[in-house]
Amino acid sequence: MFKKTLQKSIDEFEKITRLSRILPRVAHKATTPGTIGYVGKRKKAESIKMHLLDYNQEELTEREVKDIKESLPFKKKPTVTWLNISGVHNTEIIEEVGKYFDIHPLVLEDIANTTQRPKFEEYDDYLFTILKMVYFDKEKKEIVIEQVSLIVGRDYVISFQEKKQDVLEPLRERIRSSKGKIRRLGSDYLIYGIMDTIIDHYFLILEDIGEHMELFEDKLILNPEQKILNEIYKLKQELVFLRKSIWPTREVVNAWQKAEHKLIDEGVSIYFRDVYDHTIQVVETVETFRDMVAGMLDLYLSTISNKMNEIMKVLTIFAAIFILLTFVAGVYGMNFEFMPELTWHWAYPVWWAVIIILVLGMVMYFRKRKWL
Repeated sequence: MFKKTLQKSIDEFEKITRLSRILPRVAHKATTPGTIGYVGKRKKAESIKMHLLDYNQEELTEREVKDIKESLPFKKKPTVTWLNISGVHNTEIIEEVGKYFDIHPLVLEDIANTTQRPKFEEYDDYLFTILKMVYFDKEKKEIVIEQVSLIVGRDYVISFQEKKQDVLEPLRERIRSSKGKIRRLGSDYLIYGIMDTIIDHYFLILEDIGEHMELFEDKLILNPEQKILNEIYKLKQELVFLRKSIWPTREVVNAWQKAEHKLIDEGVSIYFRDVYDHTIQVVETVETFRDMVAGMLDLYLSTISNKMNEIMKVLTIFAAIFILLTFVAGVYGMNFEFMPELTWHWAYPVWWAVIIILVLGMVMYFRKRKWL
């Protein structure tokens, strides 16, 4: 009965929390397609950061940009330009990008909506994709999933993030130090590097989750508390949210791999196979962890049930001992007039001796049967 009640509470809690994490939290009114309206949790008063990297094999320019117009001269150069915009809550910036780079209004609308599903779209002069970037917030001590929108054109990449924090700094260091092929190839290889960095960071998050799961298993066996159960539920919801983010990413990477577009060089498309393999590994790891968490919940229920059985066994043994003692005490507690034992001089010590012998005898019997 206890197990059924607890499982029912688990199912109800899981259903509520899953819906609260998966469904968009910000309600917005229906608008005309192509209307740019921010959908997310950021405040409009927060600052916008625009970072520009322009490079080729010999030269590198890096600067902070305060206006989109400052990046236009780099667009005309035969170098690769990466403009990263942190903060999509300012729709005026998005509109300016659409104006100067001739981006379709539907694409701009998707950029401002941070609840979009990962996807890939082809246009004549550029490619558009949405991914989910995952990192750990040390202050809140939780996993953060952020939307990243990428526009890839001839010799330029424009990336849009919700916050200033990201996982792309190792890629920027590769560009600065000119490691690998990134400074020798074009914007298609840069988008590969961005996607590869985002996907690889999933492995770091999953590694941390795996370490937490090992700790939870030890705690479940040694001391299963309600606090541990809450932590397991939180972990399970994070895995559900990760799966929701990474599962469609597999389709997106596969679309990049198979795309036959003039902006993707045939030699670069091979690299997307590696990203696709990494995505498959992440999906399989998430699925494995979900099964393990489900097993941990079963382990918690089993441990609690076994602990309850141990308590009931001890209480039953005590009850069995005292049933016999209560019988003896009840017999000699009756107010009959003629009870010869009551008049004996050694009746009281003998009574205690009999009680002790009965208790020891029952304890020895329980030990022999391995009940105690």
